[in-house]
Amino acid sequence: MAPNNTNSVLSKDQLLISLERSTDDLSNLDLSLSAMAWYPYPYMPILEGNSPPVIPLFSDEIRDNKRLKRAMSVAESMSSNSSLCIGGSSNNSSLYSGGSLYSGGSSNNSSKSISNNSSNISRSNSVSSLKSLPRLQFRDHIWTYTQRYLAAEAVEEAAAAMFNNEESRTEDGSGTDGMRLVQLLIACAEAVACRDKSHASVLLSELRANALVFGSSFQRVASCFVQGLADRLSHVNPLGAVGFVAPKMNIMDVGSEKKEEALRLVYEICPHIQFGHFVANSAILEAFEGESFVHVVDLGMTLGLPHGQQWRELIHSLANRSGQPPLRLRITGVGLRVDRFKIIGDELEAYANSMGMNLEFSVVECNLENLQTQDIKPCEGEVLVVNSILQLHCVVKESRGALNSVLQMIHELSPKVLVLVEQDSSHNGPFFLGRFMEALHYYSAIFDSLDAMLPKYDTRRAKMEQFYFAEEIKNIISCEGPARVERHEKVDQWRRRMSRAGFQAAPIKIMAEAKQWLGKIKACEGYTIVEEKGCLVLGWQSKPIIAASCWKC
Repeated sequence: MAPNNTNSVLSKDQLLISLERSTDDLSNLDLSLSAMAWYPYPYMPILEGNSPPVIPLFSDEIRDNKRLKRAMSVAESMSSNSSLCIGGSSNNSSLYSGGSLYSGGSSNNSSKSISNNSSNISRSNSVSSLKSLPRLQFRDHIWTYTQRYLAAEAVEEAAAAMFNNEESRTEDGSGTDGMRLVQLLIACAEAVACRDKSHASVLLSELRANALVFGSSFQRVASCFVQGLADRLSHVNPLGAVGFVAPKMNIMDVGSEKKEEALRLVYEICPHIQFGHFVANSAILEAFEGESFVHVVDLGMTLGLPHGQQWRELIHSLANRSGQPPLRLRITGVGLRVDRFKIIGDELEAYANSMGMNLEFSVVECNLENLQTQDIKPCEGEVLVVNSILQLHCVVKESRGALNSVLQMIHELSPKVLVLVEQDSSHNGPFFLGRFMEALHYYSAIFDSLDAMLPKYDTRRAKMEQFYFAEEIKNIISCEGPARVERHEKVDQWRRRMSRAGFQAAPIKIMAEAKQWLGKIKACEGYTIVEEKGCLVLGWQSKPIIAASCWKC
C-alpha cells in the first residue's frame, strides 16, 4: 500500500492544482519566453512597419476546460501598465511568475533600448510605432488562440498521461518517485528555455541519478530526454547573450552498426514500420491491379533496412495475384547509400526471378531535397507509384520551401498513388517547451508499449530505446534549424500540406484487413488501428503513433 503521508505522496486534488499552475506557467514560457529566447525574431522590421503585424503571445491564464481569455492587441498590450521590454528585461514580474520576460539579453533598466541595423529604438519609440500598426485581422486572433490552445493542450495531455502511468505504480511506492521525476523534467526544461545554465545543471544532476536506463518505462524515457536537455544546454549562450548555437550533425550519418541493429530490432519487434509496409503494399497492389508495366519509386529506400522486406512482400503478392503477374516491375530507390541499395537490389532481382517475375532495380544517388523529375526516368505506358515511409518529415523546414519543392516534383511525375506514412505527433512546433511536452507524451506511450512487450532487463529493448528512439528524441529536443530533421506532424497538418500541393486524398478502405493483419503478427495487446478521415492510424492505448494515408494527383 502507498503511504498516507501527504508530504511524500501528492493527493489527486493537489496534483490537479499543481498541474493547472504548471500549465499556466508552461504555456506562458512556451508561447512568449522561449519563442524569443531561441529564435532570431524579426522585431525591427515589424516596428518599422515594413512587415505584417505579429501578435506577441502574453501570459493570460488558461483556466479549466482549456478556456482562453481574450488576447490583447499589440497596441493595447504595449500601452498597458504591464511593462514589456523586447531585448531586455522588465521589472514587472506579473508577465512571468518566475521573473522577467527577456530575449537575447537581460537588464534591470526597463528603458534600455534595442538596436537593429545600427539603429537604436527606445522603448517609448517602440510603443509609438506599435500604436501605428494596421488593425489586427480576425484570422490573426484565431491563429493566436490556436497556438496557445495547442501548447496548453499538449501540456495537459502529457501531464495527465504521466499521472495515469505513475498512479498505477503508487502501490509499491514508485509513484512518488515518478511524479518527482516529472516535476524535475518540466523544471529542467523551463530552466533550459530560460538559458539558466546554473539551475538547469543542478536539475540535470538530480535527473541523471533518477532516470535509469533499466528502470521503469518513464525512468527510461526520462533518461533519453535528459540527454537531449543536456545537449541543448551545452549549445546555448548564457543569460545576457544573443542567439542559439545549433549543434552540428550529419543528418545522413545513419551507418553505425548500433543504429542499424536498433532499426532492425524496431522492425522485428514493434509493429510501427511493418504497419506502414502493410498499408503501402495494399495501396500499391490496388494501383497495379490489371497492369502489365509497373514502377515503384521508394523515397528513402526502405529506411535502409537490409533485404528489402517491403518489396519482397510486394513481389510475392504480385506473383500470386489472380491473372498474370506484371510483365515488368521497376523499383527505383532514392538515397545516398548506393552500395547498400545495390546489394538490396541484387537480392530482390534474384528473389523476383525465383517467383517468375522480371524486376529492374535502379538507384538515384540523391537526397530528397535535390531530387529532380528527370532522375526518375519514367517509361511511357507504365503505372507509377511513389512510396514514402517515415521520410517526408525530414524535409519539413521552417521555410517549408524544401517540402513544397519535393511535393511539386512528385506531382509532376503524376503517380497513380502516393503512399505517405509518418509519425502522428506534433514535434515541429516553433516553441521549444511545446515540442518538449508533446514529445514527452508521445515517447512515453512508445516506451510503455516496449515495457509490455519485453522483460525489464532485455538488452534488445535497451538497444531500441537508446540507439533508435533516443536519437529521435535528442534531435527534437536539442537541435534547431537545418540540424533538426525529426519534424513529425499530425495527420491533419499533412492533409492540409498535401491539399495545398495539389494532391487529393484517396481513402484507405482496408480497415478489416488491417485488424486481421494486427492479429496475425501477434502484436502486444494494447495496440489499436482506427480509421480517421480516410487514413489509418496505429496507436498504443488510444495514443496515435503512426498514420498512413494515400494521395492521388
